[in-house]
Amino acid sequence: MNYQHNFNPTISDEDIFSEIVKEKDYIGYYNLVFSDTSEYKEYAKSVKQKNIVVIGIGGSTLGTYAIYKFLKYSKSLSKKLYFLETTDPIDIKSKLENIDLEDTLFIVISKSGTTIETVSIFKYIHSLVTCDKNNTLVITESDSKLNEYAKANEIMSFEIPKNVGGRFSVFSAVGLVPLAIVGIDIDALLSGAKETHDSFFSQTQAYERVLNKARFFVEYKNSFNINVVFSYSSRLDGFNKWYIQLWGESLGKIDINSTRQGLTPIGIIGPIDQHSFLQLIVEGRRDKTVTVIKVEDFHSNLKIPSVKLEGLEELDYTDNIEFSSLINEQADATIESINNLGDIPCDVITIDSVSENSIARLMYEYELLTSVCAKFMYIDAYDQPGVEAGKIILKQKLKANL
Repeated sequence: MNYQHNFNPTISDEDIFSEIVKEKDYIGYYNLVFSDTSEYKEYAKSVKQKNIVVIGIGGSTLGTYAIYKFLKYSKSLSKKLYFLETTDPIDIKSKLENIDLEDTLFIVISKSGTTIETVSIFKYIHSLVTCDKNNTLVITESDSKLNEYAKANEIMSFEIPKNVGGRFSVFSAVGLVPLAIVGIDIDALLSGAKETHDSFFSQTQAYERVLNKARFFVEYKNSFNINVVFSYSSRLDGFNKWYIQLWGESLGKIDINSTRQGLTPIGIIGPIDQHSFLQLIVEGRRDKTVTVIKVEDFHSNLKIPSVKLEGLEELDYTDNIEFSSLINEQADATIESINNLGDIPCDVITIDSVSENSIARLMYEYELLTSVCAKFMYIDAYDQPGVEAGKIILKQKLKANL
């Protein structure tokens, strides 16, 4: 008798944790929290240019952008950081028009070293200004074609470890080098990530949060397949984009039983999306979980002034309220309205402050959450065959045009 099934057996938290501990020996992102940053910081001190342009796409830029956008308005940064990550000609031209290319360091980031978008943009920039060892940095794998180019032209390069995937690479040279150059404290970033690492692997608070959340997501994936991150700060827009790539590219897979798996990530911003997407959450199909992310301390005392507006006196109750208090009250009202319904899974993450430590703790926890979800789903979180297929087709099409 032949028997086939597509059931996934129940797996215990202890077994999942044991699998993650084993994986830690060969998946590199887990241990990036122990990295020596001295070489990165030394290089950062040597950079004289005022503009830093990162040329990359996906995992080469999204994590760095998430941290930079979260922190840049709360710090006095010494340099400006820009990202060129799309082949949209209007976007490329408009961004470069506002940058003094003669006072720019170009950081070319590609794990494979042959990313078409990245190399194409770099070629265009090279046609506008000479890119050499004085104004160019490469971050790639040690044996890539891009690293060969860097060596041939005496261009400084930093290595992306082979066992660190692009979407998990923010705490490697990919993120730490450009962030250090503009003046962000990369040691504080790693310290925050390490706090989450230690809490998880010592099986304390982060362990409980991650395991419980991952188990719920996977066991109820057929009912609640859409996972909404509702970030109550516009500064977290970059985090939302990074989360969408991390979740989508890691968890949209075919499992060991040839069954299609996946959790659908959505990232929205409060209070903006209170006036749009919240309607779908509250009265739409019950197929969504909601994670609300709040910021406890915005480091801002900006207030609503006592300005009298004729005809709008009924709103004077907002006078003298700090905007940071208002946005958190809006978040709390949304949370309460969702919880009152009783049938929408909702959790709340409160970030302590707008700081390196806080954003790094959050991002590392989401990396762990992704890995644990993948274990529950019996899939490989670290490959991306669906993306690779499109890359192969694109190369074939472009070569056919020669």
